[in-house]
Amino acid sequence: MSDLFSDFLIGPKAMRYFELGYNYQLEGELDKAVDFYQKSLEIENTAEGHTFLGWTYSFMNKYEEAIEECLMAIKADPDFGNPYNDIGSYYISMAKFDDAIPWLKKAKKAKRYASPEFPFVNLGRIYENQGLLPEAMKEYKEALKINPYYTPAKFALGRLESYLN
Repeated sequence: MSDLFSDFLIGPKAMRYFELGYNYQLEGELDKAVDFYQKSLEIENTAEGHTFLGWTYSFMNKYEEAIEECLMAIKADPDFGNPYNDIGSYYISMAKFDDAIPWLKKAKKAKRYASPEFPFVNLGRIYENQGLLPEAMKEYKEALKINPYYTPAKFALGRLESYLN
């Protein structure tokens, strides 16, 4: 399992609890996931721990708590891109699109990010929602430059291209 998180900056003791939290999260046992992510953070304050704890809170529709965890993640490691994108996606879930935009723009510039195409697609979704179709297409194209196989970007771009033709 650790190979999945090999680029994460977590020590081995904290990683054991982190991985248990992740497994419980995947199984839908969110309260247990929260407990194990918190145990991981008690051992080592990491951006990854806070980000994934926030992600779990978002599954529980606790977006304010999720955002707070992401802010703590950013404080722990400002170079880690995931929490910036996650804040943006939580604001999207709350239909606060204007609040999401600056966070997604910051995510696009992050130095350490396993899935750097995500904020481009999220920003594209906002622009599409706002009727800014050329801007949305630009974001989807940028996502595909990063990851040509990213299906959400492919489908979104194809949909817009067929709509505009």
